[in-house]
Amino acid sequence: MKHYLLSVVQPTDGQPPATEELTDIVSDVEAFNDELRAAGAWVFAGGLHGPETATMLRPKDGDVLITDGPYAEGKEYLGGLCLIRAADLDEALGWGRKAALATTLPIEVRPFVDPH
Repeated sequence: MKHYLLSVVQPTDGQPPATEELTDIVSDVEAFNDELRAAGAWVFAGGLHGPETATMLRPKDGDVLITDGPYAEGKEYLGGLCLIRAADLDEALGWGRKAALATTLPIEVRPFVDPH
């Protein structure tokens, strides 16, 4: 089995869903995670606070500079992630499709580099 990262792509200009819609999304994401667990594909998943909560650490001249806030401004940011096990890219894309439907957001699917 290979590992894949499913990244939840959050638009910076999007409005948060209404409370009742958000309740449905949370329920759908929990059901998606349960399905991953039942299939033996789940490794880890979680949502992230917004980019305004980020702290950037950058190496410079043998030291590390620390700055608050996101590294770069953009139209999207990483809103959450899910690490899964899948036999191949097609299977990972199937899980990504289900994640997109559960979250109602775009999902980026990327394989981890094989260390062997």
